[in-house]
Amino acid sequence: MENKELALLAAKTLDSKKAIDVIVIDIAEKSSFADYLVIATGSSERQVNALVDDVEDIYAQHDVLAKSIEGKQNSGWVLMDFGDVVVNVFTKEMRDKYNIEKVWGDCSFLDIEE
Repeated sequence: MENKELALLAAKTLDSKKAIDVIVIDIAEKSSFADYLVIATGSSERQVNALVDDVEDIYAQHDVLAKSIEGKQNSGWVLMDFGDVVVNVFTKEMRDKYNIEKVWGDCSFLDIEE
């Protein structure tokens, strides 16, 4: 599965599980650490953790395992590193605080309905 397809798979999974404001940013031209960032918001810590589990499960079905997962335990932000695809799931407060979309604002944003 291509990196773009993996990013869109995560985004669609998050969207189908009622994550808020799911986006995919193509950072390949500007980044040396990944090609795509997937960003989503959960309505609570419990939902953030459930969303992370859902992405892990769907990727495992495609034999894709996380290199690392950082930020569990009620941190408000969980980062899942799958190599060229990095998935970030935030609470609303943490997403507003870090505003990652602004940092990568000069990159292209993918339509998750592709």
